Amino acid sequence: MSDRETSPAVSSGAAAPEAASAAPTVWEPPKRSFLVMAALVAMLLIAIAGILQLWGIGPFAGADQRTDNALVRGRTSVIAPQVSGYVARVLVRDYERVERGQILVLIDDGIYRARVEQARANLDAQIAALANSQQARAARAAGVVGQSATIAGAEAQLRKAKADMARAAELVGDGSISVRERDSASAALTQAEAHLREAIASEDIARQDLRTVDVGKRGLSAQVEAARAQLHLAEIDLLHTVIRAPEPGQIGEVHVRLGQFVTNGTELMQLVPPDRWVIAQYKEAQTYHMAVGQRASFTVDALGGHRMLGRVVRIAPASGWEFAVLKPDNATGNFVKIPQRIGVMIMADPGQALLDRLRPGMSVETRVETDERR
Repeated sequence: MSDRETSPAVSSGAAAPEAASAAPTVWEPPKRSFLVMAALVAMLLIAIAGILQLWGIGPFAGADQRTDNALVRGRTSVIAPQVSGYVARVLVRDYERVERGQILVLIDDGIYRARVEQARANLDAQIAALANSQQARAARAAGVVGQSATIAGAEAQLRKAKADMARAAELVGDGSISVRERDSASAALTQAEAHLREAIASEDIARQDLRTVDVGKRGLSAQVEAARAQLHLAEIDLLHTVIRAPEPGQIGEVHVRLGQFVTNGTELMQLVPPDRWVIAQYKEAQTYHMAVGQRASFTVDALGGHRMLGRVVRIAPASGWEFAVLKPDNATGNFVKIPQRIGVMIMADPGQALLDRLRPGMSVETRVETDERR
């Protein structure tokens, strides 16, 4: 009886080690040595230092200011006619280099030549009218002289008539002459006075005619000047049928075609002069030590990173925010401060290699030596 009670206890004690050995084990990462951890931390610090040095911030922020927000800029001249007409010839092609005064496009000038001839004929007619007015004035001046002579003759006749009347009045008293003869002398006196008044009026009319000719002469002189101005304007329009390059440079794309009707102001092509400069948009904090005359350099992406030297020639008077057409509205409850950009103009030093390869719109990276003040 007792043997049966103790045998189960012995069997349960033997099964306990088997259950412990069958329990699952938990994976633990291998412990790294101190040297490996130090190497990883050192590599991380080197990577961070490289990034800081590349961007020039933190302990690597030196006196030079850099930015890749920069472009090559240049002037672009729009070639457009000042007169309307059909294109007779196009003498240039895309991207061709031209010199100042070189003929680019010819507009049919038949109508404008006819207008010049018409204006010239009108000028000749006005000059002839002015010459006729001068001749008329000479005739009117002669008429005034003639009327003055007539007045002098009438005054002489009046003096004679007065003398005859005085003698007749004395002689009629003593009966030497008849009353009829005295009346004849009186009538002659009255007629002489009338002739004098008529001569004076005629002289006044002649002077008024002379004054009228003078006034008309001034009008004719003005018409001659107007006709001369019309001729000059027609000659200018004829000259504008020949479109020339206003300055040396390189033609862009030629938009005009042979036989096309163009009006004044129509863009025919664009001319890019050889002037080049760089506009770099620096953050406002970067411009604290910048000044005109400081040395600068830039690398051009399109030229394989070629480095060119130059100087700061101008700094923008305001940030790009001030020149924006649509300015951001800051009068709201949520405001985020955004660093503004200030444009810096850099002019490359002349005589450098590949300087003529610069094209407006190329991307560059600039560097300004702000520790140099000149």
